[in-house]
Amino acid sequence: MTSVVNFFKGDDYNHPMFARISVNLPAVSGSFDYAIPPELAGQVTLGQLVTVPFGRQTVQGVILEFVETPSVAEVRPILSTLDPQPVLTPAQIQLAHSLADSTLAPLAAFVDLMLPPGLSQQADMLFTLRDPNLQLSDVSQTASRLLKLLQEKGPLRGRQIDRHFAQVDWRKTAQMLVRRGVLASQSVLPAPTVRPKFIRVAELAVAPEVAEAAMSSLGKTEATRMRRAAALRFLMRVPDAVNVSWVYAESGCNLADLQELAERELILLRESEIWRDPLEKIQISEAERKPELTADQAQAWEPIRAGFKALAAGTSIPPFLLQGVTGSGKTEIYLRAVEETVRRGKQAIILVPEIALTPQAVRRFLARFPGQVGLVHSKLSDGERYDTWRRARAGLLKLVIGARSALFAPLPNLGLIVADECHDGSYYQADPPFYHAVEAAQVYARLTGSVCILGSATPSIIQRYQAEHGALARLELPNRILNVNGLPPVQVVDMREELKQGQRGIFSRALLEALAQTLSNGEQAILFLNRRGTATYVFCRDCGYALKCPNCDTPLTLHLEARETLRCHRCNYERGKPHKCPQCGGTQIREYGLGSEKVEAEAQALFPKARTLRWDWETTRQKDAHEMILTHFSNHQADILVGTQMLAKGLDLPLVTLVGIVLADVGLNLPDPFASERVFQVLTQVAGRAGRSARGGQVVLQTFQPESAIIQAAARHDFEGNYRAELTQRERLGYPPFGRLVRLEIRDQDEGRAEAEARKLADQLSAWIRSERRVETGLIGPAPAFFSKVDGIHRWQLIVRGPDPVAFLHGRIPSGWRVEVDPISLL
Repeated sequence: MTSVVNFFKGDDYNHPMFARISVNLPAVSGSFDYAIPPELAGQVTLGQLVTVPFGRQTVQGVILEFVETPSVAEVRPILSTLDPQPVLTPAQIQLAHSLADSTLAPLAAFVDLMLPPGLSQQADMLFTLRDPNLQLSDVSQTASRLLKLLQEKGPLRGRQIDRHFAQVDWRKTAQMLVRRGVLASQSVLPAPTVRPKFIRVAELAVAPEVAEAAMSSLGKTEATRMRRAAALRFLMRVPDAVNVSWVYAESGCNLADLQELAERELILLRESEIWRDPLEKIQISEAERKPELTADQAQAWEPIRAGFKALAAGTSIPPFLLQGVTGSGKTEIYLRAVEETVRRGKQAIILVPEIALTPQAVRRFLARFPGQVGLVHSKLSDGERYDTWRRARAGLLKLVIGARSALFAPLPNLGLIVADECHDGSYYQADPPFYHAVEAAQVYARLTGSVCILGSATPSIIQRYQAEHGALARLELPNRILNVNGLPPVQVVDMREELKQGQRGIFSRALLEALAQTLSNGEQAILFLNRRGTATYVFCRDCGYALKCPNCDTPLTLHLEARETLRCHRCNYERGKPHKCPQCGGTQIREYGLGSEKVEAEAQALFPKARTLRWDWETTRQKDAHEMILTHFSNHQADILVGTQMLAKGLDLPLVTLVGIVLADVGLNLPDPFASERVFQVLTQVAGRAGRSARGGQVVLQTFQPESAIIQAAARHDFEGNYRAELTQRERLGYPPFGRLVRLEIRDQDEGRAEAEARKLADQLSAWIRSERRVETGLIGPAPAFFSKVDGIHRWQLIVRGPDPVAFLHGRIPSGWRVEVDPISLL
C-alpha cells in the first residue's frame, strides 16, 4: 500500500497511471487493474466511485489503490467518475479487505455494503421485443409469459422482469429467444436512483424601502397587487431565503406571482439543497441533565477515559467489554464516551441490535448532542439514508446511531465505536456476505485507532471467554441504579402442575394474580412470547394432517388479523384457512399452540378494561411503527405490552413492574449447539425489563421444563453459573471458543443434486484433511439442514470444525456454496 500513501502525501506520484478497482458484480471476487485516461488524470482519488468496462458490460467500481505497474498486459481505461468525492475512506477500504479475508466472501460484496442504497448499481441486461406485434405459437409457457410482458410494458431490465417471475428461471428462455432473433438484449448500467434534494426558495433582492415603493405597480388588478405586496412584506420580515411554499401560505400568492417579482428583480428565486433528515421531527424539550456517576459507573468509566489518552499517545488498547446488569447505567457510560470523543475533535458510531431500540437511543443522544446526530437503519427511505451518508462523509455529524449498517457510515475521523447489547444475534448478517457487526466493529476500531466498547448484561460465551483471556478488557456494573432491591425476583411456574389443577388457559394462576395487582396499582406489564401469530400449527383432528407451506415444508401459522390467514414465517407464503382437510376431506380443522396474537386476545378477554398493545413483526412493518408503539407505551397510553424478541432488547420502561414470560421453553430443545445460550440471554434480558425504577418489580416465568438448568439459571439471574456450565460443554465438544466453525451450505431446487454436491465436497475436504494431516480439523455432515426446504429450495450443509478452518478452506470452495465463518446458528 506504499503507492497509496505516496499518492496522499502529494509527492511525485500525484498522477498515477493505473488504479486497482473493486467491480460491483456479486459473483466476482478480487480487484482488477485499469488505466487512468489522460482526461481523468489528477481527477481520480482513492475510494472514488467510477464506471469501468468489464467483459461486455459497463459496471460500477471503487478505486482501492493506485499501482505503478498493472498485473495484466492488456489494461482497459476507466470510463468516467460518478462522484467527485471519495465514497469510501482509506480505513473503510482496509476494513473491506479484512472482512473479505476473514469471511471468505468477495471483496466487492463488502464494498457494496458500504455504499448507501440507490447509489450502488449493478449492471443489468435490457430486453426488447424486435417486433412488438409478433405472435409465436411454438414456445413454452414461460416464453409466452415473457413475450406478453414485454408487449405490455415495453423494454425491461432483468431485475424488473424478476419481479414478475417468482421462482421461475426465465433467463434461459430469454437467451433462447435472443438466439432466435425474437428479442434483443444489451448490457446497461442503471443510473444511481438517489440524488441530492432541492427546493425552490425566495428571498428579498432589494432594500425594504425599494420593495415598499414598488408595491403600487405590481399588477393590473387590485387582487394581484395585494397578493404580490403580501409576498414582498413576508420576505421583508424574514432574514434568509425561505421555501416558496411558506411564501404561498403566508401571502396567498402563487408561482407566477413570484416569477413576476423575480423578473422585476425585487426578489431572488433559486434552487436550494436540503438535507433529508429523519430526526428533524423529533422534539427534544430540553437538554438532558448530565447525572453524577455512581461509584460503579465511575469505576467503569476511568479505564475508558484512560483508553482515550493511551490511543492519543500512540498506545494500542483492547476493546472494552462493559458487562452490566439490566438497568445499571451502561448508556450513561456511552454518553460520556461520546462526549470525550467529540471533545477530542472526532466522531462516534453507536450500534444497537434492532431498529426497535433506535428511538430510545436517539432521544438520549439527541438531548445531549442536539443537531449532531445521524440515524441509519433499513426502514428509512433511500433519500434519508443517502443524505445521512453524505453528511457523515462531509464531517457534519459527530455521531451516527443505528443497526448493523451504521457501522459503515463514512466518518472521516472516527474515534469511538459502541456496540450496545453486543450479545444479540441481530448483529449477525444472515444473508451473503455473512459477517458479525460486533466483530467487524472491533476490527474497524483497531484500524482507525478508536475506542471500542461492547456492552451487555449477558455477553456471549465467546465474548466473556475473550475477556477472561485478555482479548477484551472487562468492566463491571453489578448493581442497578434506581432500584435498591436489585434485580426483580423470578417466580418459576410449572405449567404441568397448572394443567393438573385444571388451569388450562394460557396464563397460570400466579400470572393472572400478578397481572390483576399490577393493573390495579396503575402500573404496566409486559407479556413476552418468542413466537408470532395465533397458533403454532393447524391440523386435521380426523387424520392428523398438518397444513404445511408448499415451498418450505414447515407448518403454517394461523394469523387472525383482518381474516383467518395461514402464513409461512420463512418465505411469507399465505393462504386462507381451509374448511376441509386437503388429505381426508374432514372438517375438524383445529389450531394448536399459541403465538403473540393469541396472547393479546386472551389478555383482552380476561382484562377488558386494560389497554393492550402488541409489538411483533406484523405490527411493525410500517415506517416509524417501532417508535409509535414504544411512545404510546412509554406515555402510559397502554397497560399491557404483548410482544416477541423485540421486548428482550435494552428497553428502559420505568412503569413496568411485571414481566410475564408466557412460555420460556421456546427454542430450548432445538438441535443447535448455541440454542441454550440464546434462550438464557432472551429470558434474562426480558426479565430485566421489570423493576427498573424505585417501584420494584417481579417476573413470572411459565415453563413445562422447570428442571432445565437454563431455566433455573435465568430465574436466578445467574450469568456466571450458566457461563461456566456452557463453557464446560463447549470444551467437551470442541465448539467455540475452543475451536472455530465454518458452515457450508448448498442450495438447489433438485434435492438429489444438492445431496450429490454436498457429498462430493465432503469427500474432497476429507481427502485434503487426511493428506495434510490436519488431526484437529474435522467435518460434521453432510446432512440436510434443519430447515431442509425453504421457499422451494432444498438445503444441504457441511460443518468444518477446527483451530483455523478459514485457512484450510481458502481457495477450495466451489462456486455456488454459501460460506458462513463463525456462524451463530447451525440450523
